[in-house]
Amino acid sequence: MKDGKLQIGFIGCGGIAFNKHFPSLQALPDLCDMVAFCDIVEERAVKAAKEYGAPGAKTYTDYNEMLKDDSIDVVHVLTPNVVHAPATVAAFEAGKHVLCEKPMAHSTEAANQMLAAWKKSGKKFTIGYQNRFRPEVEALHKACEAGELGEIYFAKAHAVRRRAVPTWGVFMDKEAQGGGPLIDIGTHALDMTLWMMDNYKPVSVSGSVFYKLGHLEEAAESNIFGPWDPKTYEVEDSAFGFIKMENGATIYLESSWALNMLGAKEAATTLCGTKAGAEIRSGMSVKDKEDKLVYNRGVHGKLMEEHCSPGSAVAYFSGPKLTDGVKEAMQWLNAIKNDTEPLVKPEQAFVVTQILEGIYKAAETGKEVFF
Repeated sequence: MKDGKLQIGFIGCGGIAFNKHFPSLQALPDLCDMVAFCDIVEERAVKAAKEYGAPGAKTYTDYNEMLKDDSIDVVHVLTPNVVHAPATVAAFEAGKHVLCEKPMAHSTEAANQMLAAWKKSGKKFTIGYQNRFRPEVEALHKACEAGELGEIYFAKAHAVRRRAVPTWGVFMDKEAQGGGPLIDIGTHALDMTLWMMDNYKPVSVSGSVFYKLGHLEEAAESNIFGPWDPKTYEVEDSAFGFIKMENGATIYLESSWALNMLGAKEAATTLCGTKAGAEIRSGMSVKDKEDKLVYNRGVHGKLMEEHCSPGSAVAYFSGPKLTDGVKEAMQWLNAIKNDTEPLVKPEQAFVVTQILEGIYKAAETGKEVFF
């Protein structure tokens, strides 16, 4: 640390870096300095250093060179999925704390390598599941922790877009990403759902993965991010999984970038417990965000629904507004400084990767995959 502030280096300076990590950390000048930026495209690293770097910030095209800098305390790995494991392992071997973007890895084998390097290093490790820091998600988790839903024995994890295929970066590159919407946005919905249930013991998964719309020009033309190229679309356009847990609970996971379906939901969850049920109805693909969190239960012989009341406001005094990314960054840096556990634990993120890989394997083989 320098002047009581953590020194952060970045591996990957793409969209998630510029849209989430750099602005979030810039909002925390008392906690950190951004001192090193690495990207295989040098111009991106230079741009990042110019816009967000501390005075004297350095740029690199090889992360192994960046990791030789002993002044760097923390590394954020913000690369395509297949680079998560080698970059994270290298960072731990260099004695750095690591935040790796979601998903933890593209495969269980790679995730195991990351866990082994972390445990050997004695450093802090977390995964970038920022949806846990949304206010309605935090509120529902507190209700689940307090047992207000009872035993949660059935849940749905929603990550459904009607037409929102990301046309930038390497999202449609199967070799670089390991998959499409299941591993990209399904991972958020599954993380939220497992966290609410506090259940990380899967027994088996089955699933279906579809390559139906990605190669159709007429489907590509209606994409909200602009037409994708059907000739270079390599990943699935939708995937669905059924997960059985050790205690008998089951989870249905739905994910899509392109699906002819109304009522899209993304980064959302539905929970069914013995005392009550609850739904997170917010998320990027939801049009009506008024009812972000809804509880349902029976009260005195009547079925009831409980909705969040809109917050009141006072003119010119709205109070501080922290984005999910800022809250994520703040708790992560404080966990390092105060030697506490980060909210997203590596072991939890590992189970998410394990389940996602199981769904892909089940779809490929046509057989249920057992853990």
